[in-house]
Amino acid sequence: MLHQKRVRRMRARAQALADGVREDSAAAVVRRVFAIQAQDATAADLGIRARGRDITASAIRTAYEDERSIVRNWFMRGTLHTIPGEDARWALRLLGPHFLAATSRRYQQLSLDDDLRQRADHLIRRVLGTHGPLTRAELTEHLTALGISPDGQAPFHLIRHAALAGIICHGPQRAADATYVLLDDWLPSTGSHLEQDAALAELARRYLIAFAPAGVEDFAAWSGLPITWARSAWKKLAQSGTITTDAGLTALARHGHLPLDTPRTPDVRLLPAYDNYLTGSRTREGSVPAAHQARVWPGGGTIRATVVADGLAVATWTRRSGGRTIQVEPFQPWPPQIQTEVDTETAAVVRFLRSTALIEP
Repeated sequence: MLHQKRVRRMRARAQALADGVREDSAAAVVRRVFAIQAQDATAADLGIRARGRDITASAIRTAYEDERSIVRNWFMRGTLHTIPGEDARWALRLLGPHFLAATSRRYQQLSLDDDLRQRADHLIRRVLGTHGPLTRAELTEHLTALGISPDGQAPFHLIRHAALAGIICHGPQRAADATYVLLDDWLPSTGSHLEQDAALAELARRYLIAFAPAGVEDFAAWSGLPITWARSAWKKLAQSGTITTDAGLTALARHGHLPLDTPRTPDVRLLPAYDNYLTGSRTREGSVPAAHQARVWPGGGTIRATVVADGLAVATWTRRSGGRTIQVEPFQPWPPQIQTEVDTETAAVVRFLRSTALIEP
């Protein structure tokens, strides 16, 4: 039976957050973990940095905008993530219809009927084809031609609708603003076509690469898909001999084993707010001590930035003075060895944030 400490270390290693594991590029980080939580663009960059080896803000911008090896859009749980560009299409074909249907009540509340949503999709496609890339504010101005008020949530939900429908995705950053582009223009003919069953199994496989060992309920919570879909994916992977299960936790067969030795020096990383390491499992005990969970999840949907040591949260942290300083709040006193590693990581985050400011146009 797998011990919780061993499970945590395996998951942290899978996330490139333990045992000195780091990837050499932004694209490699995202390929490894499949998805980086990206409601906040800077937090997404910090999530990539934490899993990489000396990855700069400029290199991340290059991966988004020049290589287009990674792309930001609405995916799992209908929320913003950064995933490999080559996976965007099959992921949207699998996830988009489900989350569009799940938003139907909100569309009704906002008086966004099917006809209006289709007209908005057509308008967004046309104006981005003519004027793109455009910011949310600029797209909102165009949507007023359909009688949409620029105030309130209607413009956001129409833009998100077009994204989940596979029409648009996030494009180049313009100063502090995200822009939107046509998906077919931004990522022309990339990726493979997967039918729904194959796409569902592939999403589960990619989840297990990034978060195993895990349970089928963990996959359902991370993806936002129905538990019946998750069980179907597990069944398909089991039938193909892709997975193995121990005490209710599943991992990929023949995916390598964790070394039995414990590293002498704790591997400390500063994770941003909403980091996907903390949202990859249905329960929280594995990554955050129960006594301190309210400090990480204070309520209102907030997930605070954390310091993790070998995958276990030991503190929260906050940017101060525009990122020029970092304030760390330990859960309890820690040994000098961890303090040394925290100081090293803190200095790296400050350098990273300083370089982010320098590349903004």
